[in-house]
Amino acid sequence: MTDQPATDPLAEIERSLKPYRGELPTHARLPEEGVPREEVLGQLRRMADAEREKWEGGHVSGAVYEGEAEHIAFLNEAYAIHSQSNPLHLDVWPSAAKFEAEIVAMTAGMLGAEETPDAIVGTVTSGGTESIMLAMRAYRERGRANGIERPVMVLCETAHAAFDKAADAFGIEQRKVPAGPGHVADVAAMEAAIDERTVVVIGSAPAFPHGLVDPIAELSEIARARGIGFHTDGCLGGFLLPWAAKLGHEVPAFDFRLPGVTSMSADTHKFGYAAKGTSVVLYRGEELRRHQYFTFTDWPGGLYATPTFAGSRPGGLSAACWAAMVSLGESGYLEAARRILAAADEMKQGIRATDGIELFGDPLFCLAFGPAEEGLDVYRVMDEMSARGWSLNGLHRPPSVHICVTLRHTQPGLAERFGADLAGAVQAARAQPTAEGGMAPIYGLAASVPDRTLVSEFLRQYMDRWYVP
Repeated sequence: MTDQPATDPLAEIERSLKPYRGELPTHARLPEEGVPREEVLGQLRRMADAEREKWEGGHVSGAVYEGEAEHIAFLNEAYAIHSQSNPLHLDVWPSAAKFEAEIVAMTAGMLGAEETPDAIVGTVTSGGTESIMLAMRAYRERGRANGIERPVMVLCETAHAAFDKAADAFGIEQRKVPAGPGHVADVAAMEAAIDERTVVVIGSAPAFPHGLVDPIAELSEIARARGIGFHTDGCLGGFLLPWAAKLGHEVPAFDFRLPGVTSMSADTHKFGYAAKGTSVVLYRGEELRRHQYFTFTDWPGGLYATPTFAGSRPGGLSAACWAAMVSLGESGYLEAARRILAAADEMKQGIRATDGIELFGDPLFCLAFGPAEEGLDVYRVMDEMSARGWSLNGLHRPPSVHICVTLRHTQPGLAERFGADLAGAVQAARAQPTAEGGMAPIYGLAASVPDRTLVSEFLRQYMDRWYVP
């Protein structure tokens, strides 16, 4: 990247990426003799202990959604019991088929399957990105089967970046529509973007940036009337919005109770409280799901078929996901949602009470705020929150910051502390509008430069340094 500032932000980021250099052995090649297991375990424990304080204390946006020691130990034990299982070999581990079929069925039931005459089917995936990519591949393949050689997806600019990754990987053209008033999808603009090559329309429940649910009832009905698929991205809200509705919160319709919704993604490893590495993609009917599958019948190695991208997969993750869901049950999810939404309400009050910033809309649990006064750099506010121990997400268009509220934030006094720290961070950002280091210059650059290739190159250099021992 050219024209970097005198203080190289990548060097600063690399220091944060590699804090164990000089403190723990670095292995740039295999050791000549194996390191004793207890020594290896000691190094693992040392790193885990060093990293635990921030996420365990509840100062991170999202990332860890449950985190109680007993729950972690339970998931670890469930994984350990099935650590050798592999869903690629169901003849050896039929338990994997039981776990994944029941995970899909329980998720579908939560998302409206019991209130529609159609069969809601799906698969377990490695995470929200894979769920989204598989769904987009299914729509591409169905489009091709119907003679659409250059398929199009229509989506709002606030939709998750995984849709961009899917478009890049599968050669699907994107028609991206600017968000309308209130930072949600503009129904009229989305409808205007649809044409005869459109294979899927996308809505978010909620969208990651601002935590707001798109008008999915209207969008999905437009798609249904045109004979086009509609995907609800519930990766973030799929395991929280149904329980919020049961608790009396106002939740726009978003799931299979809407006849136009033909697929959904929902992450079990977020508010489903499973271990990281599982998600669910759901379809209205087996025909659409079959377009997701991969089969190969002409390989010298035999017949080959996989429902998802991976071949071998860790069956222990499916076992731990199943264990989380059946151990919590409806009552457990309801209680978790009640606690999260109560903490989010208190944090929203803190944002609204802070002069100089404003909350975007009235999100339930993913709270975004931006500057409400001329000259206030919200990314400096984010840096000041980092100095106070918080790890928040910076957003673009408009410049803003958000926090995704989880069970980690329901600890006594933490929501109140968030409000106090935010007020202090705003005051500090006013008093010192510029400062050395931090992420504010990087986010400011990314938000302002017209040539996005410079920012993309910066991100590639960051990932290069990720893999330097």
